[in-house]
Amino acid sequence: MAKRGISILKGIEAKEVTELLNKAYCDEWLAYYQYFIESKVVKGIMKDAAIAELTQHAADELRHANMVADRILQLGGTPILDPKDWITHSNCDYDAPEDPNVLSILEQSIKGEQCAISTYSALADITRDKDIVTYDIVSQILADEVEHEEDLQALYDDIHEFIAEIKKNIQ
Repeated sequence: MAKRGISILKGIEAKEVTELLNKAYCDEWLAYYQYFIESKVVKGIMKDAAIAELTQHAADELRHANMVADRILQLGGTPILDPKDWITHSNCDYDAPEDPNVLSILEQSIKGEQCAISTYSALADITRDKDIVTYDIVSQILADEVEHEEDLQALYDDIHEFIAEIKKNIQ
């Protein structure tokens, strides 16, 4: 633990920040796995576009987990060590992709991104003007999560429009 690095915290304890970050860390691992497994089981119209999006998002979530873990360690904490603890310590639940239909998968993913946006927005509010390093990391991740929601929603909307167009042309 770097003493000078921790000394820059103003009005917030390193332990509090690491507890909040550990919850986000669990979210990131669950999100990584959710995107990974969704990309393997997804079926239906435009599934190739969904697979590409889900695969990219999985890589981003793994990168986020690394960023958060590094910050936890800088603050003298320890990232959650046992994957069994991820669900009980997370902010956002894990939804197994039991319905592999592309629209269902995208709906689950959008819901997950919305939870991530809420989580990182709250973390930004908590760390703003108190922990500039964590605030910077959280802001970067938040920007990615907002982009993820937009990407997923656009694909979801495109598929709905495509289906509507096909139905219109069949009648």
